[in-house]
Formats: sequence, structure tokens, C-alpha cells
Amino acid sequence: MSTAQNNPNDMIPVNITIADRTYRVRIAPKDEEAVRKTAALINQKMVEFKNLYAGKDSQDYISMVLLWFTTEQQSNGQNLYELENLQNQIESLTASIEKVVSGT
Repeated sequence: MSTAQNNPNDMIPVNITIADRTYRVRIAPKDEEAVRKTAALINQKMVEFKNLYAGKDSQDYISMVLLWFTTEQQSNGQNLYELENLQNQIESLTASIEKVVSGT
């Protein structure tokens, strides 16, 4: 979600509910589906953590979800780096093969 680069006039208001609290946010129309899916995932994870762990209040579960979500993002970022590295290796091998095949 890159709201800093969007024109404020192009933003749409959306109500998002997290932990039984509603937040009105303004987002780019192209981001609406991703924002809604993320909020749904947060709420789903909160329910999972409530069933698995004892906590005093919603703040405890929001903290657990935040920790889980951040860890997932870091893991996905690592995977993206590994995929990019693999893509670079494939491109290098392809270039080497093309040189051999073309005789240059």
C-alpha cells in the first residue's frame, strides 16, 4: 500500500474492522482488496491466538498477531531475495549457454 505517492483526491474512504474496532481509512482504490484481506487475516489470527493462548485482553492478541505478521513478512522477504538471486544465476547461465551455442 503506497498511499504517500497517491493523490489525496483519488483516495476512497473504507471502514476496516480489527479486534471489534472500526477504523475509517482513506486508500487508493487499487489497494482496497489487499487492505480488506489483510484486516480479515488479522482478525482470523486473533481468533486462532485466543483459542491457543491465554491473554488478558485484545491488546495481547494484537501483539501476538503483530509478531506473527512481522515474522511472516521477514520470511517472505528472505524468500524474495533468494528468488531474485536464483533468477540472476539463471540469467547468467543462460547468457553463458548462448555464448557457447553462438560460438562467440
